[in-house]
Amino acid sequence: MEQIERLCKDVESIKAEVRKALVGQEEMLDLLLAAILADGHVLIEGVPGVAKTLTVKLLAKTLDVNFGRLQFTPDLMPSDVLGTNVFNVKTSEFEFKRGPIFSSFVLVDEINRAPAKTQSALFEVMEERQATIDGVRYSMTVPFLVFATQNPIEHEGTYRLPEAQLDRFLFLVEAGYPDFEGEVAIMEGAAGRASASIGAVLDAPALDAHQKTVRSVRAERTVVEYIARLVRRTRIDGAVFLGASPRASLAILAGAKAVAAMQGRDFITPDDVRFVAVPALRHRIILTPEKEMQGLTPVAAVKQIIERVEVPR
Repeated sequence: MEQIERLCKDVESIKAEVRKALVGQEEMLDLLLAAILADGHVLIEGVPGVAKTLTVKLLAKTLDVNFGRLQFTPDLMPSDVLGTNVFNVKTSEFEFKRGPIFSSFVLVDEINRAPAKTQSALFEVMEERQATIDGVRYSMTVPFLVFATQNPIEHEGTYRLPEAQLDRFLFLVEAGYPDFEGEVAIMEGAAGRASASIGAVLDAPALDAHQKTVRSVRAERTVVEYIARLVRRTRIDGAVFLGASPRASLAILAGAKAVAAMQGRDFITPDDVRFVAVPALRHRIILTPEKEMQGLTPVAAVKQIIERVEVPR
């Protein structure tokens, strides 16, 4: 429990630093921190101007690790992401120049503005923490976290991300509009002035230790079976054309462990599972065309599934 207590203290310190410049968005912040502790990637969706990029940059400031940023555009090439071999005239040999993806904390801004060819550069990197370039494998740094932002798909100039790529994100988190007080604070400029004073709370070894602590959180058989029932229900639900894969089960389990640790517990509960189920499943299911035409959303479909599955006692 000593490690759990240390983790909780560091999480509160990170929140305190982020709150200097970010008003509201508490649930989103909790989910982002849970993803970091669970060693998972996150996709943040929202209309332009709701602090998606700012939130990630603030979190990056609280971690004393290498930070890289990529702005995805329609003309971006895979080599702009991964890097490329450059001929050195002095040595008459090719040298590999690493791209911005070779960082511990990577922000991919507006990820859905790049075409499929560039998106494919992230497949191996996000799943296996390595990149194969010209037959040579290059390992990512530890830790390695990708936080991507995207505008809603109906906005002009965006591409739909491949399902296989979406499945590599632990959570899809929605960034909503600020409340009234938050919007007033933004206009007064208090948030912008405070962002410069944010300091690092965790370095790479400390973060690695917390991630190991999260992995050691206990999951009783009844709760594991509850997760399995939730995910399996997505595959037979009449509103869902394509259900979630076993990777979704692992994502819910990892996220629930992180949430439990953040609350000072060394075991997970069904409430932890329900808290992370929507962000872990919403991007992993595809609705039937009929339900989409009726206005049903993946979030609403997942919530209906959660309500239909019996909670273990």
